[in-house]
Amino acid sequence: MIEYQWINAERAEQPLLVFLHEGLGSVSMWRDFPKRLCDALGWRGLVYSRPGYGRSTPRPPDERWAPDFMHRQAYDVLPALLAELGVDRPYWLLGHSDGGSIALLHAAKFPQRVAGAIVLAPHILVEDISVASIAKTREAYLTTDLRSKLARHHADVDSAFWGWNDIWLDPAFRDWSIENEIRDIACPLLAVQGLDDEYGTLEQIRGIARRVPQTRLLELPDCGHSPHRDRPDALISAVSTFAHTFVLSQP
Repeated sequence: MIEYQWINAERAEQPLLVFLHEGLGSVSMWRDFPKRLCDALGWRGLVYSRPGYGRSTPRPPDERWAPDFMHRQAYDVLPALLAELGVDRPYWLLGHSDGGSIALLHAAKFPQRVAGAIVLAPHILVEDISVASIAKTREAYLTTDLRSKLARHHADVDSAFWGWNDIWLDPAFRDWSIENEIRDIACPLLAVQGLDDEYGTLEQIRGIARRVPQTRLLELPDCGHSPHRDRPDALISAVSTFAHTFVLSQP
């Protein structure tokens, strides 16, 4: 079972924006940002929790994710969900962190389906800063109230946390990279990152721009790993300008 939520479903003729959450995210962890952005755009939205997260089916206790877990979400899970929900026209993607990487992979694999993409603090390779911060998050989960805070958003918080944390800290994951796959992205792409991102350097989005020439970059000051929480007004303004530029230019 996959938890999902429509936004402005009555706007059937408007573009659809699909939201892809971070490595510890869920429908509820987006809070009001999807609604605020969709209202600003005048679009519809679809928010969902990946398997293992939110109110979706938890990860089985003995299941360990492989280094290609984001590929599987991009190539298999997302297409199946969209087909089940009857999405049969090109759509836009907005992904955060792991969700940003999934959005990039999906856009590259299915260029005819994706009209445009916005990625917030995506990963295209594993950096030392990412591993160090994820190791600190593991310690916080074990020793602080982080677990109880996350439990508000996940039916099985341990399923959500350890699925993500174990694979990111697995030595086999250190060589993970999608630098070659993203070269096939054909749609308009906005890549956003905070200047104070504790999970990645600006090489993540600048590396995207070198490989996908139509990429536009937004580097936000006073912003960490979550632009939609740290700088929501600036992000909504930038996404609105970017998205409407390309929607209005389409025949």
